[in-house]
Amino acid sequence: MPYFFGIGLHVIIAICFAVHAVRSQQGLYWLFILFVFPMLGSVVYLFAVYLPSLRQSRGARAATQAITQFVDPNRALREARAEFDRSPTVQHRMRLGEALLEAGNASEALEHYQAAANGPFANDPVLLLGLGRAQFAMGNYTAADATLSNLFAANPQARNQGGPALLYARTHAALGEPDARAAFEQALTCATDVAPRCLFADWLAEQLDAADRRRADDLYTEIVHDAKHWPRHAKEHNREWLQRAQAALATASTRR
Repeated sequence: MPYFFGIGLHVIIAICFAVHAVRSQQGLYWLFILFVFPMLGSVVYLFAVYLPSLRQSRGARAATQAITQFVDPNRALREARAEFDRSPTVQHRMRLGEALLEAGNASEALEHYQAAANGPFANDPVLLLGLGRAQFAMGNYTAADATLSNLFAANPQARNQGGPALLYARTHAALGEPDARAAFEQALTCATDVAPRCLFADWLAEQLDAADRRRADDLYTEIVHDAKHWPRHAKEHNREWLQRAQAALATASTRR
């Protein structure tokens, strides 16, 4: 009985891998291998196709990044600095600036972005966005606004991209510009995560109009509700905003 069960199990595993092969559009020769040699074919498919496909998935990449950040939080910065020291190109300088920003060192990041902006890549969209982020992080909102104007002039479609749209809204909110509300609404339309929703709610919560504060609570509530249905990688990516929304709702409940 165990012998026949083992044969059946091998076939079941082979069928599962065959379904994966069809859905992921692998070569048809895999079906031949899996069904003619179910045990050996399944082992080969596991290591040649299935496991590599898991490593390439969004969830696996997010999990890997989270683990790397926990175990070695300075790895990205260390590697970017070493790469720039070996070859100080504009691309490597920009990568170092990004790593410095992520590490919280906006001052040094700004130096690198400013140096890169003085060359032939002055109108590069990635460079201008990084420069604007660094200026915003340093509290130089007027300079960040000017940089974003240059970005939108050189690359008009950036207005409809999540990162630039949100940075523009935050900059104009910090400057007290009357179009801050519209800028946040625009950022919501092209958001790829919940950061614009949470930051817009933060801004609304600070307004004097009671209707704005009610909408802020609605946005916080939406984030908390939606989080129940997020996949694991989305929960990890949006953890900060979820925690902020939960804290804001808890504070609001104590005031009622």
